[in-house]
Amino acid sequence: MRHDDQRLSVVADLPADGVVDDRAADRVTPEQVWQHPRVQAYVRVANDSLRQIGYTEHGQRHATVVARSAAELLRQLGYAPRQCELVAIAGLLHDVGNLVNRQNHGQIGALLAHDVLFALGMPIDETVTIMGAIGNHEEERGHAISPVAAALILADKADVHRSRVHNPDPARFDIHDRVNHATTRSVLHVDHQAHTLALTLTIDSAIASVMDYFEIFLSRMLMCRRAAEYLGCRFSLVINGVQLL
Repeated sequence: MRHDDQRLSVVADLPADGVVDDRAADRVTPEQVWQHPRVQAYVRVANDSLRQIGYTEHGQRHATVVARSAAELLRQLGYAPRQCELVAIAGLLHDVGNLVNRQNHGQIGALLAHDVLFALGMPIDETVTIMGAIGNHEEERGHAISPVAAALILADKADVHRSRVHNPDPARFDIHDRVNHATTRSVLHVDHQAHTLALTLTIDSAIASVMDYFEIFLSRMLMCRRAAEYLGCRFSLVINGVQLL
């Protein structure tokens, strides 16, 4: 699973007039969620808010990459198709809480997601699974409480790439900008037979060092290790061909 600038293929499952019937769907799909006007607004405003305070991209690109990667992770580990759809929905919505505030954005996002999913008619058991995953995706206070939550954590933390840098001026890069800009390739390898998950990064060491990466991402990688263990797998981190974790 490559974490780059590709988009999730979202083909809207909508009526011919393009209007979402909030209560009509028996099975809420990632496409329906993504096309919902509230979601489009939430993702756009959340990303704009983070851009204003100097954070990397958390908009359409990140949401769709995380959704696709998390769904593919569960698929490769043999989970049911509906579980893969639920984690894709969680991936699309996981950062919308940033429109209110960066602090506690996971918990805020879970509540915003509830309103959208309830409006679309999603059953409560699926809704609370997605809410729990969104509310637990940040390393400050999150935990892998379900397969959906574990896959969301892994896909989110693995999305390190230069296309996420908002700042156009390298002279003003902070360490987060430097590390993301230095990362030219990020791939999450799944070996379901060996029960291993390996995040493989290619980093341009002329832009950022491996130590720079660990300075800001060590707690995230430890969270990934715990999430992988929840899924019955062993997690490893490989940077420039060297296994470091």
